[in-house]
Amino acid sequence: MTDLDGTLLTDDKRILDKDISAITRFREGGGIFTAATGRGYAMARRIVEDVLHLNVPSVLFNGAGVFDFKQNKFLWQCEIGAMAREYIRRLNAMFPQKLGFEVLHEQTVFVPFINQTEQEHLEMESVIPDRRQLDDIPESGWLKFVIAAEPSDLDEVQKTVENGGFEEAQWVRSAPHYFECLPRGVDKSRGFAELIRILGAEDRFSVAAGDYMNDTAMIQKADLGVAVASAQESVKQAADLIVCDNNSGAIAEIIDHIEKL
Repeated sequence: MTDLDGTLLTDDKRILDKDISAITRFREGGGIFTAATGRGYAMARRIVEDVLHLNVPSVLFNGAGVFDFKQNKFLWQCEIGAMAREYIRRLNAMFPQKLGFEVLHEQTVFVPFINQTEQEHLEMESVIPDRRQLDDIPESGWLKFVIAAEPSDLDEVQKTVENGGFEEAQWVRSAPHYFECLPRGVDKSRGFAELIRILGAEDRFSVAAGDYMNDTAMIQKADLGVAVASAQESVKQAADLIVCDNNSGAIAEIIDHIEKL
């Protein structure tokens, strides 16, 4: 199971031919290969379905959902709860006109407040959001929300959250420009465990690869946890194995390592 951005994907959001070849060989040899990503349905579909052609479900929303693109349905999901709307309202008021908010709601991306960082994110992923007022977003179905902003502004937001009053959720920095609010107790390791249960693969040797702090729990849970060379230092410290960076064929190197075990 691999993270996408910063791990399988290169910096310009491609998958190298050497990685594709190794993944194909691994699957043909009986291995189960899938992705665990912070992306929601809309932003993951092109990669998971159209590029990787995965034949098993994927972990989306940083662990809050297990989605089967073949059946086009959730096999497991965990909603964030009613307090998320109030958290957005409070943080938007505390940091006026600085933050973009992206509510990931099953198969829809709602954007109640937008800034330049959020606009660039949507354009990069070719996602057309549902722009509506915060109070008009449906009450149920919230799997997470993302705050998009300049890193210095997010540093201040993170400090604010850590100082208290936002404890009814799980918070994680998923990239320099993104700070995420998830259901309490949910991370990629939870999604990983749910997927293994769904597949009946508890006796399989598990491998997880990633690069950022939202990958740490998954890396620690796997039988073999792998960090790419471009990963954060804390992620490297949590890993059993460090391979080349995401622009040099990290997944191919991991598969080569597995085949030699």
